[in-house]
Amino acid sequence: MGGVRGLVFSSIPILAFVPVNAIWGLTVAIWAALSVAVAMLGWSLVRRENPQPAISGFIGVAICVFIAWRTGSAKGYFLYGIITQAVYGTAFAISALARWPLVGVIWGFLDGKGMAWRRIPAARRWYAVATWIWAALFAIRAVLQYALYLNDEVNWLGAARIGMGWPLALLAFAGTIWAVRRAMALEAEPQEPQVKSLS
Repeated sequence: MGGVRGLVFSSIPILAFVPVNAIWGLTVAIWAALSVAVAMLGWSLVRRENPQPAISGFIGVAICVFIAWRTGSAKGYFLYGIITQAVYGTAFAISALARWPLVGVIWGFLDGKGMAWRRIPAARRWYAVATWIWAALFAIRAVLQYALYLNDEVNWLGAARIGMGWPLALLAFAGTIWAVRRAMALEAEPQEPQVKSLS
């Protein structure tokens, strides 16, 4: 959710963790990932940029390395991300099934129009399409990475986290723009007044 910078801040520590673990072991890899996260946070603060992506990235890395340390296994670094993807996928799917698609809720908040879109069934369906796109993305990530986790494929887990991060997120973002534009076009159309029954 942190945009391009969020993707960068979540990917670079993995690029440090995986090769360092393969060469020098888990303990050094943990310190390498933490050091990279701290360096990125410091760089963001020095440049006076919005620190939110860097702070979120640091917290995420801290949780990941803590799990790896507690489990004594490098694959533990990826467990938090797998669980997070599964939770996100479930939340997006449930919201679509409940006819409160999260993409519509989020966009209504950002756009300042609130939940007015819910009164237009066709617009609601397009927001549901966008929501299902993200639900599918999160589900694919969680299932594939969990399979790699079960097989102790640490190197492939790192590749999957990065490879399924940028490319799939860009595809989902493009699909979201496509669906949201259609929903907004329907919202802009004059709506026929609803006639309430007197019976």
